[in-house]
Amino acid sequence: MSGSEPNPHQDLVDQTVVVIGASSGIGLETARQVRAAGGQVVMVARDPQRLERAAAEVRPRSTATLDAADTDRLQQFFSDLPYAVDHVISTAGGPLYAPLADMDVAETSRHFGERLAMTLGIAKYSRGRVRDAGTLLFIGGTGGRRPGIGWAVTSALTAALPALTANLALELAPIRVNLIAAGFVDTPLSASLLGNQVDARREELRASLPIRRVVGPEDVAALAVHIMCNEALTGATYDIDGGQQLLSR
Repeated sequence: MSGSEPNPHQDLVDQTVVVIGASSGIGLETARQVRAAGGQVVMVARDPQRLERAAAEVRPRSTATLDAADTDRLQQFFSDLPYAVDHVISTAGGPLYAPLADMDVAETSRHFGERLAMTLGIAKYSRGRVRDAGTLLFIGGTGGRRPGIGWAVTSALTAALPALTANLALELAPIRVNLIAAGFVDTPLSASLLGNQVDARREELRASLPIRRVVGPEDVAALAVHIMCNEALTGATYDIDGGQQLLSR
């Protein structure tokens, strides 16, 4: 399978992972690495054509087309799953950057509410389908930990998701709940957000990050698989940014 090396330990044999946002970027790479580790994948994404192309490569157990922000559809998806699963990872949702002067308050409120509702919806509606000691795993970010113009909404979500994760870990136990907080990851989403500035950003990070390279989706996916396999991990936030937080913005 392209994009990932086979895992000789086969840590996820006989386990099934639901990957929400599986058609590209971190979600697709996680699906690849789950398969390399011996697991089965349920691939979920909102774009049916991209999902079909990704599924042709990964060969999942099944697929579903839905927008995870649609909590009614999310509830139906988990209700209709005909089997239990071991892990659920959601890579869905992106950041919102807007200075106050340019902010559409209604749109901003919708974005913030949808992200929290999606996280809570996955937690609420999957609980009858995830086996004990299985995992719910969410993807957040680290960039919003520093204040800046245009970063208000992203910073608020950055602060909210670790607290939400910790509380859900207690409420859903023995299911484990964790959060991956990523810095810049070289994905199609990052490229779409930065446009023609993406190459300059990559070069800047290669020169300045302590690891001297850009974090890729394969790095985040490897962390995700580790968190799924390590049954001592719950309620925590795991940063992966190549040392980006050590630098000035």
